Amino acid sequence: MVELRYLKYFLAVAETGSFTRAAADCFVAQSALSQQVARLEGEVGARLFHRTSRSVRLTAAGELLVPLARRILAEVDDARAELDALTGLRRGRLRLGLIQTAGGATDVAAVLGEYRRRYPGIELHVRTAPSTEMVAAVAEGTLDLAVVGLVADRATPAGLVRQVLARDPLVAVVPGAHPLAGRARIALTELAGAAGEYPTLIQGARGTGLRHQVEAAFARAGLAADQSFEIGQIHDMVRLAAAGVGITVVPRSAVRGPGSCESLTTGAAVLALTDEQAVNEVSVVHDAARLSPAGAAFLAVLGIGRVD
Repeated sequence: MVELRYLKYFLAVAETGSFTRAAADCFVAQSALSQQVARLEGEVGARLFHRTSRSVRLTAAGELLVPLARRILAEVDDARAELDALTGLRRGRLRLGLIQTAGGATDVAAVLGEYRRRYPGIELHVRTAPSTEMVAAVAEGTLDLAVVGLVADRATPAGLVRQVLARDPLVAVVPGAHPLAGRARIALTELAGAAGEYPTLIQGARGTGLRHQVEAAFARAGLAADQSFEIGQIHDMVRLAAAGVGITVVPRSAVRGPGSCESLTTGAAVLALTDEQAVNEVSVVHDAARLSPAGAAFLAVLGIGRVD
C-alpha cells in the first residue's frame, strides 16, 4: 500500500523541480526524502523522475501521477474535515480562492470576518490568482471553493457548481482631459473613436474574469482590445488612467462606494457604458460532491445553503 507521505514528497519534488528544495519545504533530510520517493517508484513499478546532476524532470509516469496524487491527498484532507465536523466545526480547514475584493460588489472581506467569528477554530488558507486558475484548482481538489469572475459564456467545468453572487456593471475611467470626460454614459465605439492622445487600454491580468469581460465587451463593439498594457491590480489600473497614461475599464464598485478606490479617480472621469452586457459577474464555485463542512459553512455565511 502506498503511504501518503510518499505522495506528499513526490509532489514536493514535482512542484519545486529539486530534491533539495522539496526536502527543505517538507522539513526532512534530503536523503530521507529521496528514499521515500524511491520506495514510491518501487510501489508503482515505474520511474517518476529523470534525474541528472543539473535537473529533475517528471517522466511520463510522473506526469500521470501528479493529478492523481493531488486528488488523493485532497480527498484525505476532506475525510479529515468530515471527521472534524463531528466536533461541531471546532476544527478543520478552509482552502479558499479569492479574486480582488477591495470595493467589490460582494464584500468577501466582511464575509470572512463573520466566518472567523463563527468558526474561530477553522484554519483559513486563502489564495489569490486569476479566476481560470482558481476554478481549475477547485476541480483538482486543491481548493475547497473559490470566489471568481467567471462569466456566463464560459462553461463551468463538469462536476462543479457555480452560483452568482453579484453582477457589477463595468465603467470606463478616462483622464480628465479626455474628449469624452464630460459625458455620463458612452459606447465603447465612441471611446475608441475619441482615443486621440489616449490610445492605450490599460488591461487587467490575463486569465482574470475582468480581462475576459473587457475583451468580450470590445468584441461586441466590433473592436480589438489593446493587448500591450497589462497590470495586475485594479487600483493601479485606475491610478494610471487618472495620471493620463491611458484609459481603463473596471467594475463600478471598484471606483464608487464603500471600500472602493474612488479617491484615486481625482483628476479622472468615470463613465457608464451603454453595453448592458458589460458586467463583472462574481460567482462562487465549488464541487458539491466533496464539499467539506468548513466549505459548506462558508457558503452559509455567504447566504447560500445552510449548516445543519
